[in-house]
Amino acid sequence: MREHHIKRGDVTLYAREDGNLDASAPTIVFANSLGTDMRLWDAILPLLPEGLRIVRMDKRGHGKSDCPPAPYTMGMLVSDAEAICDALNVRDALFVGLSIGGMIAQGLAVKRLDIIRSLVISNTAAKIGSPKLWQDRIDAVRTKGIESIADNVMERWFAKDFAKSEAVKPWRQLLVDTPVEGYTGCCAAISGTDFYTPTSGLRLPTLGIAGSEDGSTPPDLVRETVELIPGSQFKIIRKAGHLPCVEKPQEYADLLIEFMKATGHV
Repeated sequence: MREHHIKRGDVTLYAREDGNLDASAPTIVFANSLGTDMRLWDAILPLLPEGLRIVRMDKRGHGKSDCPPAPYTMGMLVSDAEAICDALNVRDALFVGLSIGGMIAQGLAVKRLDIIRSLVISNTAAKIGSPKLWQDRIDAVRTKGIESIADNVMERWFAKDFAKSEAVKPWRQLLVDTPVEGYTGCCAAISGTDFYTPTSGLRLPTLGIAGSEDGSTPPDLVRETVELIPGSQFKIIRKAGHLPCVEKPQEYADLLIEFMKATGHV
């Protein structure tokens, strides 16, 4: 394991490498969702093939990265991911992005095909929600705190059985612990993003993953975005919500491994 604190302008970004630390090793990069940090992928890592270099990052306003004042733009978040990949000499990687991480993945793929050779966009879309939806969310969090929306978010993040179980508690806490500036900053970035046109121009191996009970990015929304990219694949994980890597880690890892083998990444 190797930790990195990468400076981009006035923001320091946190990234971590696990597995094979050789820069020439086949690399997989993970970008997580709104209101989580790189721990989102903890259950997946032990299930991946040996020999991979695994790069995870905390986007600005989340985890161990700096939290500058809101709002943020998607361009900022894409450039942050780009700066991390350049600092770690990431090239020809499989980039896995979930939710806002999937938007970052789309933006980075459009900008830097030397970094990304194949793409997994999970529980995401080219456009998520409406400006009014995100403004209402920002207003609620600014006036009443993240705690005020936490139960409602858990219902969208997880299938019913998981949401009612003890297993939901650390994820609820992770959400509540997210700085308000970081959370609302990223809400603003999502609100201002419509990647339908740039994503439709992508030509690289792509896998889309959806959760059958996802209340944030339903399967049809994910499929619509994935189908913008010719030759892409689309898979649904049953009885899972917005974070299937948490609820169904083995199924999720199996899809990643199958895709890596099919694209010659392992």
